[in-house]
Amino acid sequence: MSHSRRISIIAGTAALLLTATACSGLGRSTVGMLEFRGHDSPVEVSYSNTSVKGCHRIALPEGATHVENNTLVDVVLYQTEDCRKLDRGDGTYVATTLSNVTAPEALPWRSFTVIH
Repeated sequence: MSHSRRISIIAGTAALLLTATACSGLGRSTVGMLEFRGHDSPVEVSYSNTSVKGCHRIALPEGATHVENNTLVDVVLYQTEDCRKLDRGDGTYVATTLSNVTAPEALPWRSFTVIH
């Protein structure tokens, strides 16, 4: 086996191991900003580097009626503070780099999970 071929194999194996390690990390987080705003409210709360695990409460007292997902991941929004689904259906799915606005008479979002 030639010297350059051995170096190529070693470099390829190292790149593959680094990729696998990065994908399996326990401390993964979102990349980008997730922004929430309440109905007719100037107050906005932003999340960045949010863990991809677990349920996250939206820190707005009245809940959020507007979201801008400028992350590289999709999220699901819930009308409960603990990511429980209500009788009316599942949470609201918001794909990466999209926005979603609810009607003023709808219940606001109070929590979210990250899809990874």
